[in-house]
Amino acid sequence: MKITDVTCERFRTTAYTVADADGHGHPVSEPYETTMSLTRVHTDEGFDGISFGGNESVIGGIVRPLLVGRDPFFREAIWHSMNERQRLHKGSLSDKVLCAVDMALWDLAGKALGIPVYKLLGATRTKVPAYASTMCGDELTGGLSTPQEYATFALACKERGYPGFKLHTWQPPIDWAPDPKMDIAACAAVREAVGPEIKLMLDPFHFYSRDQARWIGKELEKLDYHWMEEPMDEQSMSSYKWLTDELDLTVVGPETMEGKMFTRAEWIVHGASDVSRAGVGDVGGLTPLMKTIHLCEAHNVACEIHGGGPGNLAALCAMNIPGEFYERGLLHPFVDYEQPPPHLNSIADPLDDAGSVTVSDEPGLGWDVNWDWVEANRVG
Repeated sequence: MKITDVTCERFRTTAYTVADADGHGHPVSEPYETTMSLTRVHTDEGFDGISFGGNESVIGGIVRPLLVGRDPFFREAIWHSMNERQRLHKGSLSDKVLCAVDMALWDLAGKALGIPVYKLLGATRTKVPAYASTMCGDELTGGLSTPQEYATFALACKERGYPGFKLHTWQPPIDWAPDPKMDIAACAAVREAVGPEIKLMLDPFHFYSRDQARWIGKELEKLDYHWMEEPMDEQSMSSYKWLTDELDLTVVGPETMEGKMFTRAEWIVHGASDVSRAGVGDVGGLTPLMKTIHLCEAHNVACEIHGGGPGNLAALCAMNIPGEFYERGLLHPFVDYEQPPPHLNSIADPLDDAGSVTVSDEPGLGWDVNWDWVEANRVG
């Protein structure tokens, strides 16, 4: 089997959230039309693999010449080739582009062999407990604008069956944000609402000072929180080493710091966090995510997976270490997460009554694409 083409296809779809000036997603009052990209790897035997995301000019100009004519099962060699090309294409060949191509190759392999990707990786389980992961705080009345609104939403998520709940608190461009005391007020209100059994986590503003991060962590210890993520700039690994030593609370990271599995390795050996963290979009695909997971296993360090979607769920179902949770979201009182966008027939992560998400047993990564919609709404 040989790769005959790599394409990035754009189509119109409907969006229910919008990013603010700092990039954080929030609900919109009315759905609106937007465009999405789909990366596809084509072969001479009729199999193809897909992944949402990608950049048309980068796929056509850099990735396609690198992949055409190669065996798609040589994923490891292909991923290293793309990783090496990043050195001179840092402004364009991003980890998210690598992720889209790598995920499409895994999807192709599963389809060609007739098995789901999690079994191709080496399965350990078929379902994972999920925590409800909120959008960032806002100023929408009845949304996530006050500590009490967080508490009300957390209680609704507990009643839905989630065994865990994670707050993303207020961030710029809200005028008064960030505010450590407001973060803790929300965390305290949530704990009071849901009681002691449910596991709670915080992902606050990402550029607090050392003293602010320590104060937040100490307050979370009093509230019996499960972990905290990324309260400081992750480019300062020494700050996280200091924070991890200062707190009994579990510190999870790095999340968004560049450097793929290499950065995670440095954090592990320097004790810069208690639990490692990565997702397909953070490290450049499923191939390096599994390297990160095995790295963590070798050091007896847990690894929490960042974000949802079929690639991350496949990894969670092929891990022999925690991954304790699947991150389901981002959620908000005004957004119906269960409603698929029109380019999908169903969402990738339906939640059962016990608060778990079950991985798809369809060949490949299991995206349930509404191809009639995609074909009817192509752009260009």
